[in-house]
Formats: sequence, C-alpha cells, structure tokens
Amino acid sequence: MPRLSEVITALENLWPAERAESWDAVGTVVGDPGQEVTRVLFAVDPVQEIVDEAVKLGADLLVTHHPLYLRGTTTVAASTFKGRVVHTLIKNDIALHVAHTNADTADPGVSDALAGALDLRVVRPLVPDPTDPDGRRGLGRVCELDHPLTVRELAARAAERLPATAQGIRVAGDPEATVRTVAVSGGSGDSLFDHVRAAGVDAFLTADLRHHPASEFTAAVAPSPLALLDAAHWATEWPWCELAASQLDEISDRKGWGLRVHVSKTVTDPWTAHAASTTSTAGAPN
Repeated sequence: MPRLSEVITALENLWPAERAESWDAVGTVVGDPGQEVTRVLFAVDPVQEIVDEAVKLGADLLVTHHPLYLRGTTTVAASTFKGRVVHTLIKNDIALHVAHTNADTADPGVSDALAGALDLRVVRPLVPDPTDPDGRRGLGRVCELDHPLTVRELAARAAERLPATAQGIRVAGDPEATVRTVAVSGGSGDSLFDHVRAAGVDAFLTADLRHHPASEFTAAVAPSPLALLDAAHWATEWPWCELAASQLDEISDRKGWGLRVHVSKTVTDPWTAHAASTTSTAGAPN
C-alpha cells in the first residue's frame, strides 16, 4: 500500500498547488505523511456529513474540491463545526487534501468534467492560462454541441445530466433561441462575463449568477440571443469528482497500488427545497 505522501505527490502532479489562485487554500489540511492509504473518497465539500461518510466507508484519505479553511482560523475546537470536522478526521486517521482553483484550471479540470456531463465538445479554455504553451489549461471551457438545441432543450439536458438539486436550472434569455456553442464554467461564473461576450458563444452555463451582474450582462448583449443558464454551484462541480477519481484510479493501476477509490453521491448543496412561483410571470402581483 502507498504512503499518504506518495498519493499526495500524485495528486499534486495532477493539480499543482502553485497553479491555485493567490487567495486560495489548497493542499493537505490533515494527515500523517507516513500513514498507509488503501481507500480514498472524493467529494465537493469537506462538511461533517461527508466526513462521517468517509468514516463509515473506512477511507484513509478524503479529497475535496472546496477548502475547509479558505480564510484561515484561530481555532480547531470541536465546539465549532469546522473544528469538529478536523477532530473527526484526526480521530479516525483520515487525511484531507484540497484541490480547488488548481483543479479549475487543470487539463482536464472542473469545466472539462462539466462539459463531459453535458456531452459538449471542448474547443478551448474560456480564459487561457498564459503559462500553458499548449493552450489547454485555464478557467472555463468554450464548447460545441453535436447538433443545435434550443436554450430550453439545453436547459433540460443540464437538468437531466447534472445531479438533482432544489434549484434546478434557471434561464435568462429567449428559451427558443438556437444554441450551437456554449461556454461552461463550474462554480461561480459571473466574473467571466467579459470573456463569455468575447468568445461569441450562444449560451453560458455556470452557477451562482446574481441579479445585477446577470441583468447588466443580458442588457449589454441585447439584441444578441446569448442566454444564461444558472445551475447549482455544487451540481456544476460534482462531475469533477468522478473525473478526479478516474485519474487517481489510473495512477493506482499503473503503480500497482490497488487503491479503492470512491465518489460521494451525498448532496451537499445547501438548498434543500424549491417552491415554484404560482403567479403569472407577466408582472408583479397587485
């Protein structure tokens, strides 16, 4: 069985920490480099529910996309929910490793997995990494459909292919407009609007779109039919867990480690229910 240090080296080769944004907190959070690793669990969020799943599974390593302590901390007391996560991990000899923005820009990365879940053909990064001579790394992806769809049909495909959440898929734009090219970005994407506009795509699928940026963007591109598709943050990043697990599986096979690699199917999106509007969308109620 490999040591944790060996597995971490393999993960760092996939998602080098130096490629993370300066504000990010990636890498190993908890773990003894000398401990043996036999079972690994991938998940989006390092929350207690996922850690309890790792304990039940008998995992030695938990790999998450989101950091545990993005903004630092002064305590890991078990009286805090993040401190309890740390205590549970240490008591059960489970290491925690985070790949966040370094996985977003990787080749393949978070947006490649999102595109793959929707059967989109990746053409290029939406925001290329200038340090990549091959032009394959970067934020987001510009993609092509195998055949044109309406915005409504593309939204239905996203709702069907991505993990189910209370939010589903929200759409801004003409539902009957034709889509041939799509930009995608897993996670929060409204900071990429200028790049989406410059890419000349027909639609942009991402998450966490806010009222004012979305309103200003749709007004700026009018009368262009460019549509926005807003999915749940967790749902747009979960496909990466399956991609990452398959990458570690391949490494394990090649090195003869015999790791057992799992992907959590636990929904950790914070929104748990949705009530559809019952009034007409033609105007506000009197």
